[in-house]
Amino acid sequence: MSYTNGLDKPTDYFNTVLYTGNGGTNAITGVGFQPDLVWNKQRNGTNSHYLFNAITGTGKFLKSNSTDAEGTNTDTVTSFDSDGFTLGSAAGNNGSGNTMVSWNWLADNTSGSSNTDGSITSTVSANTTSGFSIVSWSGSDANGTIGHGLGSAPRVIIIKNRGSAEQWYVYHESMGNGNKLTLNDTSAQSSAVDWWQDTSPTNLVFYVSGVDGINGANNMIAYCFAEKKGFSKFGSYTGNGSTDGTFVYTGFKPAMVIIKRTSGADRWVISDNKRDPDNPVIGELNPNDSSRRYNKYTIWFFI
Repeated sequence: MSYTNGLDKPTDYFNTVLYTGNGGTNAITGVGFQPDLVWNKQRNGTNSHYLFNAITGTGKFLKSNSTDAEGTNTDTVTSFDSDGFTLGSAAGNNGSGNTMVSWNWLADNTSGSSNTDGSITSTVSANTTSGFSIVSWSGSDANGTIGHGLGSAPRVIIIKNRGSAEQWYVYHESMGNGNKLTLNDTSAQSSAVDWWQDTSPTNLVFYVSGVDGINGANNMIAYCFAEKKGFSKFGSYTGNGSTDGTFVYTGFKPAMVIIKRTSGADRWVISDNKRDPDNPVIGELNPNDSSRRYNKYTIWFFI
């Protein structure tokens, strides 16, 4: 995600905020818009990564470091507000004195609308300007297509079965439509023969199989990302093993970077420019793990 070039004001579509929990009602502001996806993580402790979205509504959450089905707690996110969100007393998001980070995305500021582009009707909240959509549907335990609402093919899709304990599965264009990654663990890229029906997403739909984690007979959720010049970039690179690292060209200065090794088992890494506003960037959190930040030179510079 970028704060320069591309869109006139990228922070109208994605923004990171830092806050401190108070153990009670806590209105978090400074996001700059009403978020449709809120991803929170404690920085000074080992509470899970919590994801909330406007389609499933307040008090409903999934944890990226867990296979757990969707949880319900009315003391988590209690409202999505014009400049942020309000929290209740739940410790994982608002424990007294907990230092927190929240990554926030704008879709269309609704609880979604019906999309019939695919063989399975979906509910979609999409922002075609920034290339981000939230998609929910009722799984069928069979092959199908799902409308994503972006108007251009998504390059990354993150899917979770909300109704049962299943892995988080990730489609990434650079791996092709025969492979997958798993957000909640450290696994290397692995074969996903027929999972995406061996077919890449189109400008209207993405393809799913009857695998429980992809299209099981439960409520499903997907986060879809299309690439937008100057705002988002999705690709791959080969490490060089050097202390200087590898230069990865994005065309803009990122506000958030997510990295996963595909050739072997290793953790996912998130860095952002609010926890580390100055170079070098040493603030690392891991979507597959509830651990607090590592103090390592994960990324030397946001350029």
